[in-house]
Amino acid sequence: MKKRNLVIVLGLILIAGGIFYFYKSGVLFKQKSAEPVKTEAVPAAEVTEEQEAQTVEISPEKQQLIGVKIAEASVKPLQKVIRTVGRIEYDERRLATVNTKFEGWIEKLYIDYTGKYVKKGDPLAEIYSPELVATQQEFLNVLKWKSGVKGGEMLSKDADALLEAAKQRLRLWDISEGQIKKIEETGKPIRTLTIYSPVSGYVVQKAALLGMRVMPGEKLFDIADISTVWVVSDIYEYELPLIRQGQTAKITLSYFPGKKFSAMIDYVYPSLAGETRTAKVRFTISNPGGQLKPQMFTNVEIKIDMGRRLSIPEDAVIDTGVRQIIYVDKGEGYFEPREVMTGIKAEGMVEIIKGVKAGEKVASSATFLIDSESQLKGVKPLEGHKH
Repeated sequence: MKKRNLVIVLGLILIAGGIFYFYKSGVLFKQKSAEPVKTEAVPAAEVTEEQEAQTVEISPEKQQLIGVKIAEASVKPLQKVIRTVGRIEYDERRLATVNTKFEGWIEKLYIDYTGKYVKKGDPLAEIYSPELVATQQEFLNVLKWKSGVKGGEMLSKDADALLEAAKQRLRLWDISEGQIKKIEETGKPIRTLTIYSPVSGYVVQKAALLGMRVMPGEKLFDIADISTVWVVSDIYEYELPLIRQGQTAKITLSYFPGKKFSAMIDYVYPSLAGETRTAKVRFTISNPGGQLKPQMFTNVEIKIDMGRRLSIPEDAVIDTGVRQIIYVDKGEGYFEPREVMTGIKAEGMVEIIKGVKAGEKVASSATFLIDSESQLKGVKPLEGHKH
């Protein structure tokens, strides 16, 4: 009986030892076989996470839903168009002021209202001046004395010199050669001096009144020749580097629907208006029929050739105030946010100085929705490279 119990105990010990041995061997086998799998899986997981951290995924269905459009960055000619308004003004080089060099009174007025058209040489007014009459009388006295001079050559030369000096005084009073000749022929002074128009044009200002006393240098009339006029336009400060003399512009007026005037910039004013931050540029336009009136408003369009530049649609760029961000299409629904440096903007396109290469594709619409998705997923934009 004792022998049988001993056999049973030994059997149980052997069974327990076998179970323990196979259990231990299985654990070791699993640990050894798992080690190489674990070593290879970790780097693969790290690469996937890095890729996902640099891009945001927008499925094709979602792209279509939010209206994503793709455009390709390419080098193309850009043309900047500056549109502004202008105002027609008198050509200051064709303005003339009429005044006198002596004191007198207006006894007759030929120009009796503002706006009248006069030709060069037309009479404007007749002025009586006691001082002018006295000067003419002196001239007649010298003339009479000369005619009575008899004697040597020296005395004759002196008489000629005095007569020429008297004529010169009359010329300085603006008495014409024809009037001087008339004084010589009649032997009588001209009571009133006629003032003539120095240019052809419109009387834009009239200070002269019948019977008015006139002082030396006092303005009587302003006359403007409007056969050519100026168009003065305002250009914003940020557009000034693109503006230079000689550039051609198209000028239109609502007064002449469908008609276009071509003019060149002939002057860029040196100062800036502090309130509007604009500078003035000037065009000269021929106006033979006088249809262009001063103070008319005009529309001005200046086209500037900027050459060939790498560019993308302006809508593709998100301006955060600190930097400019675009989303590059990496394919299969993935978009990579990238920081770029922009240049000039022209006709819906923007120049890319840094951040994109020619041929790369970018999201050109719905960029704010893509950016919102990127912000939610914590995707940070990469710094762009030079093209």
